[in-house]
Amino acid sequence: MTDLQTDRFLLRRWRKGDLSALVKYANNQKIANFLRDGFPYPYTRKDGQQFLRMATRQDAANLMAIEMNAEAVGSIGFFRQMDIHRGNAEIGYWLAEPYWGQGIMSEAVALFSRYIFEQYDIIRLYAEVFATNRASQHVLERAGFEREAILKCAIIKNGILHDEVIYSRLRPDYQQFL
Repeated sequence: MTDLQTDRFLLRRWRKGDLSALVKYANNQKIANFLRDGFPYPYTRKDGQQFLRMATRQDAANLMAIEMNAEAVGSIGFFRQMDIHRGNAEIGYWLAEPYWGQGIMSEAVALFSRYIFEQYDIIRLYAEVFATNRASQHVLERAGFEREAILKCAIIKNGILHDEVIYSRLRPDYQQFL
């Protein structure tokens, strides 16, 4: 996967040397509360080492670090679906709290989405968001995603039932696949 750069950040492959920054920023309950249970809190060095072993494998080109000021401050990735959903990919992301509210994630999601559509035969990108996570919904809307559905009581996180909102973005030339 090619590095993607803007004036504000760099999207690049994860490196083993990112461990300290990863643990520093990922160890945040406000982040973990809106991610799947596979993203633990507290986030330990062992968790970071395990993630980096996976994210730095050659076949993990779908995961990128968000770098600012020479430090990994977040992550973005896409996950291809299979079988009849093979034209779909789920996009996921998180950003260190000190960088929230600056439009960085919206810009990263838009840039990464364009790259995915240019490089892969993905027709539809989608994201599954907690209904209470308005900030992530705004990120997706600003990045050109549209709300598709609200799934009632679809998520259980920390013992609490949540609604889930599905957002998607179609590749601009999706008609070529019809």
